[in-house]
Amino acid sequence: MNKYFLKKQDLIQSNIDKILNRVEDENNKVEIAVKDIIERVKKDGDAALISYTKEFDKVELSQLKVTDEEIEEAFKQTEPGFIRVLEEAKGNIIEFHKCQVQETWKKEFSSGVVLGQKVTPIPRVGLYVPGGKGGYPSTVLMDAIPAMVAGVDSIALITPPNSEGKVNSDILAAARVAGITEIYKVGGAQGIAALAYGTETIPAVNKIVGPGNIFVATAKKLVFGKVDIDMIAGPSEICIIANSSNNPVFIAADMLSQAEHDEMASSFLITTDESLADKVSLEVERQLELLPRKEIIKKSIQNNGKIFVVETLEDAIELSNIIAPEHLEIMVEEPFHYLDFIKNAGAIFLGEYTPEPVGDYFAGPNHTLPTSGTSKFSSPLGVYDFVKKSSIIFYEKKSLENIKDQVIQFAQREGFDAHGNTIKVRFEEN
Repeated sequence: MNKYFLKKQDLIQSNIDKILNRVEDENNKVEIAVKDIIERVKKDGDAALISYTKEFDKVELSQLKVTDEEIEEAFKQTEPGFIRVLEEAKGNIIEFHKCQVQETWKKEFSSGVVLGQKVTPIPRVGLYVPGGKGGYPSTVLMDAIPAMVAGVDSIALITPPNSEGKVNSDILAAARVAGITEIYKVGGAQGIAALAYGTETIPAVNKIVGPGNIFVATAKKLVFGKVDIDMIAGPSEICIIANSSNNPVFIAADMLSQAEHDEMASSFLITTDESLADKVSLEVERQLELLPRKEIIKKSIQNNGKIFVVETLEDAIELSNIIAPEHLEIMVEEPFHYLDFIKNAGAIFLGEYTPEPVGDYFAGPNHTLPTSGTSKFSSPLGVYDFVKKSSIIFYEKKSLENIKDQVIQFAQREGFDAHGNTIKVRFEEN
């Protein structure tokens, strides 16, 4: 693994971006291709989806919607033990996300003046779940449950089929556990276009959430404005802050867990101990050879695995805030002591016995997280993503009379006499 020795003066955003290879890449070829896909779906609807599914997923579908019978069959074929795991994870996710619920509120700010905020669920949302060769039932739960807790009435899930024209059975089982019944066999940019603009079979939605590859991410970016989106997710990443007291076996295992996502995933260690850095590097090499996805992991580690050796834990935290990682593990004594100093991270895992997969699958917080440094301004998927807010304003006549001159002056100052006139006419003698 690449190792970097950084002093305080090296901790500059531009320096770190270069080391991490975080350069903006417009990827024009992908964007051109995705624009063509979106336009064709807008024009040809279901026919375009069936054609693209045959081209990209190598299967010709007779219908796009998953039947109730297919969902029930997948549920029955799933091991009861895994169903229990899904149910328990669902319970944890519900309890966590209930804490995010926002209520409509009103308050009398002064005599005759009532202000407030009305919180309303988004009417209809679309969930994207990657599929095809594999399945991500955890993403089903993480996408669906916050929407349900928020009170969304209509939820559609799309996921690409396999070469036999079927949806991964774990995805369907998770959907059944979550209570999702509207499921379509379509993925990729074409699926995003279908959710945004609608087809004969798939009614359009108001918001699209869920992770996907570069074509999915680009499509979400291009349909934003027609619909809302959660975020534009990049490759997965983990950053671990550790010192001399930590176990290199644990650290290496956690770094490798992210590296197995894909070749573009990133795994970072920030430590104050060069000896620990060397031990972790050796341990990564040892454990890598024991893992089934070692070819993917090897490329990820070679391209994006990095160890930073810094002088103090304060420098480690400063570097982490510059990186702004998707997942941050703080493996030091008394990790809660450092929590207030963390400014930028998608999810924060405290202590040696809180590895990142606990959050991915089971603990309750959402695993759809900001990547590529976007945790500087973005948050995990949550209930707040599935509601919209309206301002509430009420003035009695006397209350408006008390401030009419101020409003009129503001309107005139901006050159909007008609705005000011709405106040004047209410107090003129007829």
